[in-house]
Amino acid sequence: MDGESIRVTRSVVLPLREIELRTSRSSGPGGQHAQKSETRVEAVFDVEASGSLTDAQKRRVVAKAGPVLRAVSQDERSQLRNRELATERLVAALREALHVERRRVGTKPTAASRERRLEEKRRRGETKRLRRPPE
Repeated sequence: MDGESIRVTRSVVLPLREIELRTSRSSGPGGQHAQKSETRVEAVFDVEASGSLTDAQKRRVVAKAGPVLRAVSQDERSQLRNRELATERLVAALREALHVERRRVGTKPTAASRERRLEEKRRRGETKRLRRPPE
């Protein structure tokens, strides 16, 4: 992560200004530190308002993950570290939503696999034949 933008995929670079970071108090135990400091970070990315995504990419992300991506981190005591974690999680969700599944190219079964299948059928038939009552 450099200072100005984040590379999501080879073709998508997300400027940090498009990610809104909100802070709040973290839940759970922690004594005075947790009660006084806002270490919980929520990273919000509005897909439809983004200028870094093409229309096709926006449609793909909205279809897979929705119009707004959110990531929350309250794992660490440091707000800075939680900010990094939330941003990483948001980028991972965006990367996953942008991923295009490749079409499977069907291939012919190999001769060995056909032979294995037929041999298994012969063995299975023999097992069933042996279960029959005598004639």
